[in-house]
Amino acid sequence: MLRKLLGRYAGVSAGELRFTYAEKGKPSLAEPQGSLLHFNLAHSHGRALYAFSIGREVGVDLEFRRVDFAGDQIAERFFSPAEVAVLATVPLELKQQAFFDCWTRKEAYIKARGDGLSMPLDEFDVSFAPGAEAALLRNHKDPAEVTRWSMQSIPAPDGYSAAIVVEGQDWKLKTFSVTQGPWSEVCGEGI
Repeated sequence: MLRKLLGRYAGVSAGELRFTYAEKGKPSLAEPQGSLLHFNLAHSHGRALYAFSIGREVGVDLEFRRVDFAGDQIAERFFSPAEVAVLATVPLELKQQAFFDCWTRKEAYIKARGDGLSMPLDEFDVSFAPGAEAALLRNHKDPAEVTRWSMQSIPAPDGYSAAIVVEGQDWKLKTFSVTQGPWSEVCGEGI
């Protein structure tokens, strides 16, 4: 599906696409298609999310909210101390949603940067308290990252959390479905 969509955006057949990989494994289109078109994908529990952007790095994450995964021990191991403290204040009935909102926002950020799990998740803070807008609050090693990237939650089916991170601040989220469902693809402005 990714090849078909990329081929449509690049104006070539899916078989003509060639990929390159950054130092830490993030794929991108090879020239000539790859100069401006950026993409990312996530999948979880039978669902897929695709993101496309012109001229900006992009990262997405989608997670099925598994009851057995959203625990305080996982948060203490991977979240920053500030995030662990926020999670401790979330009412029990909202804790699973908050945990996965945090997780997807963190994953989308490291995917947008192209760092994968080489960047420890506790080196930066994201917002995720109930009612809080998605945002990169701080990067402990590079404070300028907060103004370089913007973050948004993506409406997701019941039982899922999803987020997108895009380079820059002046973009607009557009969503549409390729399978007649409520959503399954996200694209940036200009596509």
